Amino acid sequence: MSDRPPGTLVLVVGPSGVGKDTLIGGARVALDGDKRFSFVRRLVTRPADIDLEDHVSLDAEEFAKADAAGRFALTWQAHGLDYALPIGVDTDLALGRVVVANISRHAVPMAIGKYPLCRVVQVSAEISLRASRLAKRGRENQDQIVARLAREGAALPADVQPIVIDNSSSVGIGVTAFVMTLRRIAEE
Repeated sequence: MSDRPPGTLVLVVGPSGVGKDTLIGGARVALDGDKRFSFVRRLVTRPADIDLEDHVSLDAEEFAKADAAGRFALTWQAHGLDYALPIGVDTDLALGRVVVANISRHAVPMAIGKYPLCRVVQVSAEISLRASRLAKRGRENQDQIVARLAREGAALPADVQPIVIDNSSSVGIGVTAFVMTLRRIAEE
């Protein structure tokens, strides 16, 4: 084992429809083969939709068993669903990697409490663009989308200074900004 310091957990947050999974997917492709980076697929008690959200689906019973067996690095609940990051996060961090994960904003304090070397990337986008993206998902009707857009998400802790990426432009511009951010974090 080398003398590299522990890695950094990059917590990607932002409201629904800002394109977090799109940025993560684009960065995964752009940084493919660069062993400094690891992209985590979260586990969720919701069926997977390959085109829209990158996650591993578990039913509630499977999730509870895996949690009890210690197979998760971090768990939280949001929107009536259970979420987790796999225990492999700990291995990647021990190997000094920059580990990128999409998590809920309200789980940030818990993540920082467990992993002191965290950086928060907050993705934003214009509200009309978010509405369009949410409609394309097809998970919610128009009234549900309006209600989702009206909700204020959990605030980040006051001592957290996120790196903000506006993903209102093209996918290419957003992914480039995100990749540049990850490379800067890897050099810190």
